[in-house]
Amino acid sequence: MLQRRDTLKNSEQELRIFRMRSLLAVFVVLTLTAILMGRLAYLQVVQHDLYSTRSENNRVRVEPLPPTRGLIYDREGRLLAENRPTYNLTLVRERVDDLDDTLTLLVELLELPDEDVEAFQVRSRQRQRPYQPALLMSDLDEDQIARVAVNRHRLPGVEVEAQLLRFYPHAEIMAHALGYVGRINVDELKTLDSGRYAGTHFIGKTGVERFYEDELHGQAGLRKVETNARGRVLRELGRVDPVPGENLTLTLDLEMQQLAYDLLDGRRGSIVALEPGTGEILAMVSAPGFDSNQFVTGIDIASYRGLQEDLDLPLFNRAIRGHYPPGSTIKPFLALAGLVEGVITPDRAIHDPGYYQLPNDSRRYRNWLRWGHGRVDMERSIAVSNNTYYYSLAHDLGIDRLHKNMSAFGFGQRVAHDVQGESTALMPSREWKRERFNQAWYPGETLSVGIGQGYWQVTPLQLASATATLANRGHWIKPRLAQQVGDEPLPVQLPDALADIELVNEDWWERVYSGMEKVVSGNEGTARRIGTGLQYRMGGKSGTAQVFSLGQDQRYNADELEERLRDHALFMAFAPLDDPQIAVAVIVENAGGGSTHAAHLARAMTDAWLLEPEENDRDVEAILESEE
Repeated sequence: MLQRRDTLKNSEQELRIFRMRSLLAVFVVLTLTAILMGRLAYLQVVQHDLYSTRSENNRVRVEPLPPTRGLIYDREGRLLAENRPTYNLTLVRERVDDLDDTLTLLVELLELPDEDVEAFQVRSRQRQRPYQPALLMSDLDEDQIARVAVNRHRLPGVEVEAQLLRFYPHAEIMAHALGYVGRINVDELKTLDSGRYAGTHFIGKTGVERFYEDELHGQAGLRKVETNARGRVLRELGRVDPVPGENLTLTLDLEMQQLAYDLLDGRRGSIVALEPGTGEILAMVSAPGFDSNQFVTGIDIASYRGLQEDLDLPLFNRAIRGHYPPGSTIKPFLALAGLVEGVITPDRAIHDPGYYQLPNDSRRYRNWLRWGHGRVDMERSIAVSNNTYYYSLAHDLGIDRLHKNMSAFGFGQRVAHDVQGESTALMPSREWKRERFNQAWYPGETLSVGIGQGYWQVTPLQLASATATLANRGHWIKPRLAQQVGDEPLPVQLPDALADIELVNEDWWERVYSGMEKVVSGNEGTARRIGTGLQYRMGGKSGTAQVFSLGQDQRYNADELEERLRDHALFMAFAPLDDPQIAVAVIVENAGGGSTHAAHLARAMTDAWLLEPEENDRDVEAILESEE
């Protein structure tokens, strides 16, 4: 007998299972589709620019074309700053697979010394605009170029670029006036126009290079090239040529600059020479100098530390930032102030017993000649540099009128048009002392100002500019370093110049000039030694500036002092008197008396500018020997 089946097919249950499985399958398919569509949307929409750029970069690349920096010439067309071809190593971080491995390989290939490795790595990580090359190393030699080329397949994003590099053929004597270019740093990168400076690695850092950066730099261009998978350029698809920078012609004369540097003969100091009628700076030297070419590609740490720690401060521009008491060089200016304010007349005389005393004050303010000069009028006071006359004059003028009249000559102010980094130095006043020290002004301080000591400080450029204004009979022309930018000459009368100094009696100029001429040509002149054989009329004034103050009864003895505590030697001059063509200011630090150690340098500068070579038979060695 057949057994009955207990289990029958359950269609309803099977249908339910089928539906559940179908829904699950649909859900999985829809989820995967949604994920795929989302990913496609993300890649096609959100990251379209990125992948479009990457795709295009596999075939087309846009390369910046840096402009050629303008050249710099002296007034005679002699080259002062040029561009020489060189090879730079650059890196585009966005094209590098592994930055650390790439840098390690480069250090090995280039055989960099340990002290340069850190700087090399810092430059590689310095902030750059996307897809802009970072400058890793400049001025590669042939061996380094060859090693990078052989291993180029291992160095994606690394390129060796042929570019022009700044070079200064007269680096040491022109370092302070010209300045130098250097690598663009992170702070500069934030402010520079990305289009104009595309592909540019250098920018003016100091001096003329910095002041005229906009004119010298030019405008970057670009080119579009097709490349293969390895990045090799196949053809050029388009180009926008760069616009080169303007050439710059300076007022400086290379021969005058060289002469001034040679005359200082390794001593600390400065010489500035101007053309009074135009304000053109003929020479502006600060000594010692330094090799500015070291800073173009990046000076090494040891060399930079050596310059910083040098006691002679070669990096310090004394011509525009050195602060010196002007000493007796300011006596002609004070004499004019006395005439303007009606305190003196040209013929009024005093009796000098060798000292001056304030009313009701026992202290004696001594003349440099301890037994005095006897009867002294204005012209003789300049010729013999009588201190007593100017103690009396300063007391009668008072600090307020002193400050007003000396400010009219540019003391205590920036005087030049295009001298980057110029200091104001200090023309003291009653208000200045109150703000600086919260103290009143004392009469004895006025006397110190009257002989160019105390708080009063000038720069060599200020002293030369004031001398030029004096030579111009009060006509004020701003000193400038640029004669011509491109094809455009700078105007003689520049904006923001000080007002001209006008005298009630024009004859007063001649009387002051007469006193200055007697300094170099008179029987009693403090610098009469330089008047021997003079072929033109010259006016000058010596100065000796104390580095520290002496007590009332102390006498100065240079032999007993450390060299850096000795007096500074100063001299200012212009010539010829009847038609001034040159104004000079000389400062030699810790050299001693200005009439002995600075006057002959000023004479050499005026001779070089005014005389033909065959008329000027003294060489530098002979001039320096005359000092001894």
